[in-house]
Amino acid sequence: MKSMFLFCFVLLGMAFMADAQGTDKAFQAKLKSLYNGTITTVEPSQLAKYIDGNQAPILLDTRSPREYEVSHIANARFVDYKNFSESDVASLDRNKPVVVYCTVGYRSERIGEQLKEMGFKTVFNLYGGIFEWVNQGHKVVDAKGNQTFMVHAYSEDWGKWLKKGVKIYE
Repeated sequence: MKSMFLFCFVLLGMAFMADAQGTDKAFQAKLKSLYNGTITTVEPSQLAKYIDGNQAPILLDTRSPREYEVSHIANARFVDYKNFSESDVASLDRNKPVVVYCTVGYRSERIGEQLKEMGFKTVFNLYGGIFEWVNQGHKVVDAKGNQTFMVHAYSEDWGKWLKKGVKIYE
């Protein structure tokens, strides 16, 4: 319990101090226009430190089934943005930190808002979504759990923000 509070405190502090160093300025501007600021963001580099240090929060991938199948962050649970309901997260500990993500962070922020309404105490949105996660060089896995370089880029318009990896649109 003590380590969970420490995790939340440090993660929250790092989220407020985050300056998106690895993020392209145009992408930062796009994200700023998309986010409502209702859910605190966490930088990919900070999340990676906690995952590597065995203090991983609950990870929820809020994209479509196909996007998740192509690639996702290891150990992330799938919750479908379009069909999200409380039953999808009923078994989760509402006191454990949760990090939600999608392609760039818009859909995950909406799910994060719902999680907070459901009583989840500590919810973060991955800044820049899976695009920024991959752009900063972090690994993703496919549906079988194998490392992959493919990332579902949602559409050609959104795909321009993915600078690393192999873009998949199907």
